[in-house]
Amino acid sequence: MKRFCCLLVVGLLSLAAQAYSETMAKSVKGDYAGKADSLARVLIDQFMNKSKGTFFSTPADVEQSSTYIYWQQAHAMDVLVYAYERLKDTNAELAAEYRRYISLWYSNKANNYSSGPTGFENPYTDDMLWICLTLMHMSEATGSNTYAAMAKRVYENAIMPRLKEDERGKWLPWNTDENAGPNACTEAPACLLSAKLYERYGDEKYLQNALMFFDFQTNNICNKDGRVEEPPLTYTQGTFGEACRRLYHITGEVKYKTAAKLYIEYAFTSNRCTNGNNMLRDEGSSMDQSIFKAVLIPYAVNFVLDESMLITARKNLSTYIQKNANTLWESLDHDAYPAMYCPYNWTKAYDTSQTASMGAMASGTSLLENCARMCIGLTTQEDAVESLSAPASTPHTIYSIDGVRVSHISRPGIYLVNGKKVAKKSQ
Repeated sequence: MKRFCCLLVVGLLSLAAQAYSETMAKSVKGDYAGKADSLARVLIDQFMNKSKGTFFSTPADVEQSSTYIYWQQAHAMDVLVYAYERLKDTNAELAAEYRRYISLWYSNKANNYSSGPTGFENPYTDDMLWICLTLMHMSEATGSNTYAAMAKRVYENAIMPRLKEDERGKWLPWNTDENAGPNACTEAPACLLSAKLYERYGDEKYLQNALMFFDFQTNNICNKDGRVEEPPLTYTQGTFGEACRRLYHITGEVKYKTAAKLYIEYAFTSNRCTNGNNMLRDEGSSMDQSIFKAVLIPYAVNFVLDESMLITARKNLSTYIQKNANTLWESLDHDAYPAMYCPYNWTKAYDTSQTASMGAMASGTSLLENCARMCIGLTTQEDAVESLSAPASTPHTIYSIDGVRVSHISRPGIYLVNGKKVAKKSQ
């Protein structure tokens, strides 16, 4: 499937068929940008080693427990990458600060405690996958191919050589132990990373790998009721849902669209992932558990911003995400700023008898940052540009509506071209 061409051909949809939807715009009930900025400041000032761009597990590493956190670095940095994307055209000074941290994080190998040819290799396959997903996002946000090229190198030279095969299919073990098996927190990000590499580089092998991991995950691990794994956890619900959404856009096959809705919705509607009433639950206080929601939220927002998804599901998710954001914000001790820490349970105040957690802080910051991104996306109409046609060498900066930088426009949808919102008609 070759989806790369030399020309950009972009046409506006008619008003009646615009992806901008008054219904979706009306689902926005607040302004979250300032709140997102406040929480990002807490995350940086309290939990970041600013000389390295990496994150401590506790404020200023007070518990001296930051050595072995690696995959969590991916999701904490991902929050700042989204913040950078939101601010780079409106707040040059703050955007430059965030971009500096992105570069430092990369230079310092995301706090990797292991070794290898690139510095990003690790005995834990899932850790490398999460890191590579963030490297891809860093390239999409900054326009630098350096980060994506590194993700591609780690994928090909350190991740895929671990591939195994048995009667169930082909799969990746979650670590290098002899008896390590497959699990959702490895196969789901492997599916998503493979899809993103295909979108960026157009190599058919990446698409075939994505389809392979999708088949293994759905045939061996997922439950038909919407559980990506047992027990269902928000980070794998979001990751696999996002992988399905991207596979739908790559292949056009409706089964992936249906799966994306099933897995993302389950995270916000089941009593296994919520406290009831669509509030995401406290999934635990470990550094692993506390950061799970930081993974789900941006992928749920991508679903809401995708006009090809069912509008009823998008509207409901928009409402659920804002409800979680409002509840968290109300639970915070604003007078304690800059020590305004996020709790594990967004319906309760932070327990001051405990040491604050970077995982919980990253999850809360991701919620407000991506809620801000969602609401800006839903309330911004595309510019009235009739067409845009230019050689690929012309310096257009193009992003899909969910923040993915692309070299050209290959499928219908809403895009940001040099900061202007335009829409490509259906074929």
